[in-house]
Amino acid sequence: MGDYRIAWAVFWPFAAAVISYIIGKYDKAWRNHFASAAMVMEFTWLLFLYPHGSTAEFTWAGFCEGGIYLKADGFRWLYGMIAAFMWMMTTLFSEEYFRHYRNRNRYYFFMLMTCAATIGVFLSSNLFTTFLFFEIMSMTSFVMVIHEETKMAKKAAGTYLAIAVIGGLSALFGLFMIYAKIGTLDMGQIGMLADKIGRGPLFYTAGILILVGFGAKAGMYPLHVWLPNAHPVAPAPASALLSGILTKAGMFGVLVISSTMFFHDVQWGRMILVLGTITMVLGAVLAVFTMDLKRTLACSSMSQIGFILVGVGMQGLLGEHNALAVRGTLLHMVNHSLIKLVLFMAAGCIYMNLHKLNLNDIRGYGRGKPFLTAVFAMGTLGIMGIPLWNGYVSKTLLHESIVEYIAMAGERGWNTAPYHVLEWLFLTAGGLTVAYMTKLFIAIFIEKPAGGQECGREKAAYINMESRIALGLSAALLPALGMLPGLTMDRIADLGQGFMGGISPEHQVAYFSAVNLKGAVISMVIGSIVYIVVIRGMLMERAEDGTMIYVERWPARLDLEETVYRPVVLRFLPFWGAFFARVVNALCEGGLTIILKRKERMRTVRPKEDTGFFEGTQAVKILTWCGLPWNTAS
Repeated sequence: MGDYRIAWAVFWPFAAAVISYIIGKYDKAWRNHFASAAMVMEFTWLLFLYPHGSTAEFTWAGFCEGGIYLKADGFRWLYGMIAAFMWMMTTLFSEEYFRHYRNRNRYYFFMLMTCAATIGVFLSSNLFTTFLFFEIMSMTSFVMVIHEETKMAKKAAGTYLAIAVIGGLSALFGLFMIYAKIGTLDMGQIGMLADKIGRGPLFYTAGILILVGFGAKAGMYPLHVWLPNAHPVAPAPASALLSGILTKAGMFGVLVISSTMFFHDVQWGRMILVLGTITMVLGAVLAVFTMDLKRTLACSSMSQIGFILVGVGMQGLLGEHNALAVRGTLLHMVNHSLIKLVLFMAAGCIYMNLHKLNLNDIRGYGRGKPFLTAVFAMGTLGIMGIPLWNGYVSKTLLHESIVEYIAMAGERGWNTAPYHVLEWLFLTAGGLTVAYMTKLFIAIFIEKPAGGQECGREKAAYINMESRIALGLSAALLPALGMLPGLTMDRIADLGQGFMGGISPEHQVAYFSAVNLKGAVISMVIGSIVYIVVIRGMLMERAEDGTMIYVERWPARLDLEETVYRPVVLRFLPFWGAFFARVVNALCEGGLTIILKRKERMRTVRPKEDTGFFEGTQAVKILTWCGLPWNTAS
């Protein structure tokens, strides 16, 4: 079976979910303490699971025919650790956040179940195992989205579930095709066998189907529609997990197929690059136009997933020279997870005190709250990519991978114009990030509330000590990682880059050189212009009392879910499905009538040859294929 320590890391949260539910039936306070203690145990267990570079493996070959195959090596262990850390912090924060909520027992149960499934995804070494835990994660996290049971929550959860089910079926079909083609779903063998057999149209079709399944969970365009709606309606701790870690479970699947089945595949890399660029820019544009705090952060998550997908695409284009792209992809995944943990918990602190998220309603809330201001500022500066914060390091690597490809393409005489456009779209998306995060920070911590009431200076405590610890420790990581990238970020990259077939760059990256700082400066300039011209000039207007308020300018007809997906799924497909079913049914019934009449006539003419004749007719074969009962003796 292998090393049972890795099995414990996956199955302990499943057991903790059941135990916490039982405890919660008798004592809710002890349930909360147990859930927090269980996640501290999980994080500690994973911390010592991979202490000296050794690899732990576990196999349960007979489970569900396909088996369970787990491995804790560099990248897998790293993301298992990040998942456990995020669950530990959000569980600590949940105790205060859910103080006045109902159905808390249900929330803790499904939250811990989702934790187990997510860690199972990250520690999987076989695509069937990945799919198994991925589907469990999708179903259990659905309950976290619908927790508040409001009309908006039910609608968003319905979309989330539909995307999860459709994406899961798509991925399953792709896995069937791959298994039929090469006879295995082991991640260590898929790439080798793909090179040996060759990547034909069937192989690419299977890859696209798998990409749809995992990309949907990641929030990749055009399957992103669940993300901007699910995060605002879910409780803030759940939003932090949805944005920070569940989207990375989707990215894990994308990385697996890109780094094994399509390793150094230029055509695959181009496709991922196009999808990533659209996701990156569109998410940032949506965030600029949004006036809801959590929805802005959700759209931001979509944009940052786009940055990561750009890195995956550049890996395919750069081939053996993809060191910067690999390290940038890995580090931006890590950075985004940690940044969104901070930002969504900070948003949760605001919501649990005001029960509002509209910027016009929460503006000025952070005035006079130095702790909340500092925490939110750490997340803001990190995601903006400001030098000395962690987001700057990963964005610099991703940007340099684009520059490196432009130089390589120029040396070989290839057309570099599309990639110059890509570079400016990358910097512009970074600028839009600066703009929408500036909008949030100024609205919450600098602007005065509408009407002049200082809602941020109430005497009552707005956050307890446990939540302060969870927020403070999480926020402190962001500058700690960014100020000493050579000691922190580079070591993290060294640990996980082998998963994507990456190697260390020939020379250490000079993160704070003038050339690399230039990209960050350009993004900040673009962001400043967008904030002044677009946000202050076009997305705000003067109210009757003379104050400036934020207004919704995004056209409703551009909502992809409402204008395309819902009409197609709820009206178009049912109508045409029923229509074709009626046509087929009518044809089958008509064919059956003709055959029965012919059979009766043949009985009269040649009764002895009846059975043999009708068993050989094409009509009988058609009826059998349609699933209609047929008995020649009837």
